[in-house]
Parts: sequence; structure tokens; C-alpha cells
Amino acid sequence: MIDHSDRLVSRREGRFQGVGGLDLYYQSWYPEGKVRAILAIVHGLGGHSDRYNNIVQHLIPKQYAVYALDLRGHGRSSGQRGYINAWSEFCEDLGAFLQLIQTQNSGCPIFLLGHSLGGVIVLDYILRHPQIASVLQGAIALAPSLGKVGVSPIRVLLGKMLSRVWPRFTLNTGIDLSAGSRDQQVLAAFAQDTLRHTLATARLATEFFATVDWIYAHAADWQLPLLILHGGADRVALPAGSDIFYQRVNCTDKLRIEYPGAYHEIHCDLNYHEVLADLEDWLERHLPPQTAQLGRGSAELEFPGS
Repeated sequence: MIDHSDRLVSRREGRFQGVGGLDLYYQSWYPEGKVRAILAIVHGLGGHSDRYNNIVQHLIPKQYAVYALDLRGHGRSSGQRGYINAWSEFCEDLGAFLQLIQTQNSGCPIFLLGHSLGGVIVLDYILRHPQIASVLQGAIALAPSLGKVGVSPIRVLLGKMLSRVWPRFTLNTGIDLSAGSRDQQVLAAFAQDTLRHTLATARLATEFFATVDWIYAHAADWQLPLLILHGGADRVALPAGSDIFYQRVNCTDKLRIEYPGAYHEIHCDLNYHEVLADLEDWLERHLPPQTAQLGRGSAELEFPGS
């Protein structure tokens, strides 16, 4: 048990099987007492589940539990760094992760949050599995990597050329570390983070860009309450990309907030208190009225892709 914000927090960790039997890592944080809802987090390229401590510390005192996984090829999970055979692996892994959360917390409301690449995974998963709208309370995309990204065109072109003949070919993304946050202490922690990597393979590059195109083409089909939070000075995932998606979404329960001057890691940038306050406000407005009755007479739910 560890103490955060004058509340006892129970941190757990474990592993589950992703597609192909790959060993995947996850961790969770629980408040003392009844859990009102769960926030499931999907991290970005090169990141891992340890990177969202500000969100955990903010939501635990509000009686939320938080789950986060390490994607295949990331953090403590198995797999070649930055490699996938096909984008569908991310989707199926996420389905298995959500099934795990539901099994451990039957009937508890679940929100799904994706950051950067994780935002693309979340948006794609929900669009491909519209039935999940009956299970999730809503989706949050933090600085989703839609549209132009801060990787040089030469690296992108090389990845596309090699995807078929040498899919595991690996390059450093070349993304500037300082583009992550305006907080120098955060940047120093990033630089010393041994679980973080800056690698991407040729196959991941082609699968990523094809998926972004597909998401744009199907944005009008979106049905779930949606929150997008993006830094106005994000050089890693340009904010215009999430704005294009937002404008194409026909669902009326949608909100996009852009923070002038904020960088890519908006949950740990200088204005993170403002970002987390907006996140909390949105979550509170989307909690089901029966939250106090969670866990009573609930049925097991099958998650698509699991």
C-alpha cells in the first residue's frame, strides 16, 4: 500500500496473454473504499504504463481506479521494441485487456483513455467494434497522433518502402525529447527512464498511417461520448489532426479542448492541473446514475477483439 494525496492506494500488477499468446504487462491502482468508475489507459509509442502518475494521483482521491497496460514491444511487455505484424494485434490486445478489467470489476463503469499512439489505438478499436458503446461510458484521446506527426518525411518514406521486404527494420523515430513537456524536471525524468524507447519498425509505420486514414474515413460512424484534449504547441502530434477528426464526428456528445502553448505530454506539462481538472469534470458528467449500485446483479460482458 502506498499513500497518495492522503488516501491509501493499493497498487497491483500482473500479466495477461495478448494475441498469439504474447506476454503483456499491466498494473492497476485502487482507492480505499468503493470504486465509482475505472479509467483504462493506453500509452503512446515508446512509452509505458508508469508514465501517468499525475492522472493516478488526481483520480484516486475521487474514488476512481486506474488500469494501464504496456503495449506489445513496450515497457515490461514481451515483443520486439516498436514492432507489430499487423495493427489488429493492438486491437485484440486491447480487447483482452478490457475483458481482464471487466472480469476483475464486474459491473463497474469503464472509461477508455489513449495517449498519442494509444489515442489512435483507442479510436480505431471503438470504430471497428461499435458494440463496445454499450459497455464503455466514454473515450478520451490525449494528443492523439492523427494527421501529421513529428517524424521526418525521409524516415516515414523509408519505413513505407521497407515494410514489405524488411518489416522488422528498425529506426529511431528522431522525435525531439524536448517536445514532450515544458517542465525541465519532466524532461530529465524522461531522459533517465530505462523503460522508454524511441524505436519504430517499418511495418509499424505502414500499419499506423493506413489506420489513421481509415479512422478519418469512418469518423462519421462514431457513437460514444468523446473527449479530446490536445496541446496547441504539440510538435509530436500536430493538433490539426485531432481537430479534423473531431469535426467529422457526428455524435453530439463530443468535446475538444486545445491548450495554447501546451506540448505533447499534456498530462505532465506545466498546465497539467488544468488538463486533469477538465478530464475529471468530463468523467463526472458521464458517470452512470447507478454508479452507487455497481457490482449488484451485473452480468459478464464479452469484449470484441479479446
